[in-house]
Amino acid sequence: MMKLKTTLKALKKYHGFLISTHVNPDPDALCSELAVAEYLKSIGKEVMILNEEEVPSRFHFLPGVKQMKSLGSAPKTLKYDAVLVVDCGDFSRIGRVCEVLDKTKPVFNIDHHITNDQFGQHNLVEPKASSTAELLFELFEKAKVKLTKSLAVNLYTGIMTDTGSFRYENTTARTHEIVSRLMQFDIQPDKLYRTLYESIPLKDIEVFTQVINNFSSVANGKIACVHLRKSLVAKFSEDFDLRDAIFKFLRSVQGIEVIVILTEIGRKETRLNFRSTSKVNVAKIARYFNGGGHRKASGGRLDVGLKKANDLVIAKIKKEL
Repeated sequence: MMKLKTTLKALKKYHGFLISTHVNPDPDALCSELAVAEYLKSIGKEVMILNEEEVPSRFHFLPGVKQMKSLGSAPKTLKYDAVLVVDCGDFSRIGRVCEVLDKTKPVFNIDHHITNDQFGQHNLVEPKASSTAELLFELFEKAKVKLTKSLAVNLYTGIMTDTGSFRYENTTARTHEIVSRLMQFDIQPDKLYRTLYESIPLKDIEVFTQVINNFSSVANGKIACVHLRKSLVAKFSEDFDLRDAIFKFLRSVQGIEVIVILTEIGRKETRLNFRSTSKVNVAKIARYFNGGGHRKASGGRLDVGLKKANDLVIAKIKKEL
């Protein structure tokens, strides 16, 4: 954690920051953006949070979310002195935001992915942290930041979601120490959990059963595979985190060691999401498919259709079993 002090010193050199994160952001990504934005504002900096797309409505409860801009809602002229990217293993993960950035501006890279390629001029990367939100807590503590309720809610939500509600092996004693500090504020963790995971629209349940009924298993039940065509994904409401629900369900099935979801993005483009419940390192698999992540959770992409992607991915997973 020696880079905490170095990072804080570097942040003080710049006045305006453009903050971004990966496409299809999860709560850790969004909460980390909001938390670091609040910190920078508290020390007199100007910030703009810019992502490729609008924030899904299921995350509108997050404190400060209204300040977030998408490429479609951002001003034509962007004024900033430095770029700050959170929760991204590589710079290209911010998607089309790359196209509007001034490449001469310095980049801060704050992340916890083991596959991070140190793409910034200023890199704060700690794979031992459960989440980027946890890493930011360490940064704020080093800066002697006075915690607020909004910071506590965003940091807690980021940590809670990236640890699978404190069930995954990335949950450490330090994680619980940090959470105990955050819970000194009236953050209502039960309400946060229900908002994220127990508010599924009824119509989505009916379609979800179709997905589960059609998943396939190979390698004697060790690999579970789900195909999501664009037409099927379109049937779900924005408030339903389909992939998370699939992973949660299939993780509970006895014997499954690796779960892969293949999502049709285009006729020759497929998004890959992996989860491991065993010794299999899915970060290694994801790197093979233009992606990265963690040992237990990762993602990638292929410029081929679903069927071809399925054949390539299953063959690679079998080699890693």
